[in-house]
Amino acid sequence: MALSPREQLARRAQRNRTRLRKLSNGRPRLSVFRSDKNIYAQVIDDANGVTIAAASSLEGGKGKAGADQAAATEVGKLVAQRAIEKGVKDVVFDRGGYIYHGRVKALAEAAREAGLNF
Repeated sequence: MALSPREQLARRAQRNRTRLRKLSNGRPRLSVFRSDKNIYAQVIDDANGVTIAAASSLEGGKGKAGADQAAATEVGKLVAQRAIEKGVKDVVFDRGGYIYHGRVKALAEAAREAGLNF
């Protein structure tokens, strides 16, 4: 039985998250969700089940809204700033089943430039 694209994405995300759990050493994870129209990022503390910082391209007034690489760069900078304000500098990057290319890569590089270590 063939899996739908949504199910395939969920399986890849779970496989990636399992590997990250082994490598995390208690560090929070920077999780990325990409839709057709927007991009979202969260820094999540899995030990306590709490979101530490979050940003999305939906937020008005901060950069560009939408799903292009420029918007992803703005979201990466914003989530990094918010995480650093909360005292989090070291994270693991959870690409969420997406390939490390395009918008996901732009978000990750912007977060690194803004001061997050992963």
